[in-house]
Amino acid sequence: MSLLDRLSGLFKGRDEFDLTSGDIAGPLFYLSLPIIVTNLLQTAYNLIDTFWLGQYNTEALAAISFAFPMVFLLISVGMGLSVAGSVLVAQYTGADEESKAEYAASQTVAVSLLGAMLLGLVGYGFVGELLGLLGASDDVLRLATDYMQVISLGLPFMFGFFVFIALMRGYGDTITPMLVMFGSVLLNVILDPFLIFGWGPFPRLGIEGAAIATVFSRSLALVVGLAIMFQGSRGVRIRLGQMRPDLSFTKQLVSIGFPASIEGMGRALSINLLLVIVGLFPTYVVAAYGIGTRVFSVIFLPAIAVARGVETMTGQNVGADKPDRAEAAANFAARTMFVILGVLGVVAWLAAEPITAAFTDDQRVIEVGVTFLRYVAPSFGFIGVMRAYNGSFRGTGKTLTAAAIVLVTYALIRLPIAYGLSQAIDYRGIWIAFAISNVVGAALTYGWYRRGTWRNVDVTESPAGPALGDDLEPGADLEPGADLETSTDD
Repeated sequence: MSLLDRLSGLFKGRDEFDLTSGDIAGPLFYLSLPIIVTNLLQTAYNLIDTFWLGQYNTEALAAISFAFPMVFLLISVGMGLSVAGSVLVAQYTGADEESKAEYAASQTVAVSLLGAMLLGLVGYGFVGELLGLLGASDDVLRLATDYMQVISLGLPFMFGFFVFIALMRGYGDTITPMLVMFGSVLLNVILDPFLIFGWGPFPRLGIEGAAIATVFSRSLALVVGLAIMFQGSRGVRIRLGQMRPDLSFTKQLVSIGFPASIEGMGRALSINLLLVIVGLFPTYVVAAYGIGTRVFSVIFLPAIAVARGVETMTGQNVGADKPDRAEAAANFAARTMFVILGVLGVVAWLAAEPITAAFTDDQRVIEVGVTFLRYVAPSFGFIGVMRAYNGSFRGTGKTLTAAAIVLVTYALIRLPIAYGLSQAIDYRGIWIAFAISNVVGAALTYGWYRRGTWRNVDVTESPAGPALGDDLEPGADLEPGADLETSTDD
């Protein structure tokens, strides 16, 4: 028995549960648990960089606070394509249309990698100007630019691995991406200090070393992921003959994925624009903000994972023409996440000081970081509600609805309140804006879901296009998005 099989045996695989029948809690749990671990490992990239650069110097720590939201922004521009591919694979899997699921996966990989290459080149050329708009000091701006230029060149490798995770998740396999991510993070843990501090034969590269370590480890992970999908023995299969970009299919991907990109960009832009407000305060406040957002990224892992699980369960049940089961999964997830994140909020409030101190020994940064955690922690449960229902919206193809909720919550509620209160009080006004927007966003998402407009989808009872086989040629008369309702009238 291989090491991969031994590790995967610790979790239940797709062949051991059915997402379209039987119990809801069990399949959702087993689907989401590996996603939680995968996202925890993904967050480990950021936490590892934050830890080692915090030991390097405070300027590098502040620089990474500016750089991380920019990384998120670049990835979010193209992330909608992976969401679209995941939704299509989930719906076709639920409808027992394996050939169409494979074609959707193959096209998603090809189009996504091409888009990431173009985006990386644009990012390399303009990232310095974009970071400058955020108000970083000259020293911090130089370091953040060095980091981001390396990341921009490696964007196809980073984004390609996210696509691998999304497609496997749409099929119902969340274990394999978790195991590949584990190996990638382990490599990054080893490389980071050597490249940052110049240990042994390596040069002292500082913040650039952290970026190189991340890109290199992600590159190897993508190679492994592509090999797994080409082989097809685990999860969805891709085929080289189906990867020549198909313009008609690309249009379908974009129609579903563009709103999902807007959702991701809305989150990323809000963080970047908040940095403009945070940047009005001293560097130690910026550093504390960076630590706080990294801590949040860990605490919110259960909600993000369950939302992805709901997305997959919704997609497969929509494909199987079982909307009531899809709704039951979303309601169960929202209730569960409200309780779990509420408990984590209590823990974060009580342990705010030791949590912040784990990243830095600068007392000013610790004091500000503690206030950040304690102001926002009571609202954690509401984030779980918002994430769960947005996952259901995406699973039905209502990506525009999810995007609209995010934009309203962040652009029309969080940012104006943050700026106004920060000027009226001090940096604590920004923390208050976080808490208020979390509560309002949850209420808005719940109210919209109760309207039931997400049910207005054409499920895959009769999927568009001909029956597809292994000999499917690119450009065939296939419309895999025809079973999704992506109208804007909800």
